[in-house]
Formats: sequence, C-alpha cells, structure tokens
Amino acid sequence: MDITQLILDDHAEQRRLFSILEQIDAGDTAALTAVWGRLSAFLEAHAEAEERFFYPELLKVGEAANDAEGDDAGPETVDAIEDHNKLRDAVRAVAGHRVGTKAWVEAVGKANVVNSKHMGEEERQGLTDFRRNAPLETRHALGVRFAAFAADHITGVKPVNKDPETYVEKHG
Repeated sequence: MDITQLILDDHAEQRRLFSILEQIDAGDTAALTAVWGRLSAFLEAHAEAEERFFYPELLKVGEAANDAEGDDAGPETVDAIEDHNKLRDAVRAVAGHRVGTKAWVEAVGKANVVNSKHMGEEERQGLTDFRRNAPLETRHALGVRFAAFAADHITGVKPVNKDPETYVEKHG
C-alpha cells in the first residue's frame, strides 16, 4: 500500500462521482441529492486526510517536482491548502441552491472545476515529489493511516478552512 496510490484512487472516484452527477436528469433530485451527498462528504474527508497525513510528510522531504515553484514543498503545499479551501467554499456554495436547478448544476460544475485543477497540480507536483523522495516504508505507513481515516470518516468531516501559511509553518 502506498499513500500516493490511495490518493490517486480517491481522485479517480471523485472524477467518477462528478461524471455520474452530470448524467443524472435534473428532475431526479433524490438521485442528485444522494450522489452529491456522498461526493461532498468524500471530498472533505479526502482533503482532511491529505492535510493530516500527506502534506506534513511532503513538507519534510519534498523538493518541488515538475512545475512546482521553489526548491522545496512549501509553495506547492501552500497552493494545495489554498485549493482545499477554495473547494470547501465551492461545496458550501452548492448548498445555497435548490437541488436540480440550473444554479445548483452550475455550482456543482464550479466545484468540479476547482477540484479538477487541484487534482492535476497535486498529481504533477506533490505526488510525484513524494514518490521520488519518500521511502516506500513511509508511503506504506502513511497509506495505512490514510485508509483508516477514510474508513472512519466515510460520512465526512466538519469542513474547516485553514490558513495555508500557518499550516506550512506548523508542519514544515
């Protein structure tokens, strides 16, 4: 088990759930509500698990992969935490609209765009960086903790935005 693969697997599931939402008729509000409920809880639990287990360790070993700025993982982590905050805000914005309406569909679409941008950056930067610089034993141990957290929080966690600079200062 490798935390980087678990994160990639979660990303695939997020893409799948957004795709399912896009294929449900807007009038089927029960199905939309159920799938969105699962996806929104999943997004928050995933972000929190990354913030608890992945990013603190990336800050210790990261050297900035691919198009990441700087020569360590600080800037890419700040960007990731900012992205998580934007996603939390986008998910909250969906709740302000009646399920199935044009405004609701557009808000879900915005959340998808925010999430997709984040996943792409994370896959190119943080995950690549961690695979290059963290030993497999570390990736395995973190994978176990990440998987246990996800299983324990299947219904989600309380969404809390974090100050990216404070986060990096605390964990770096």
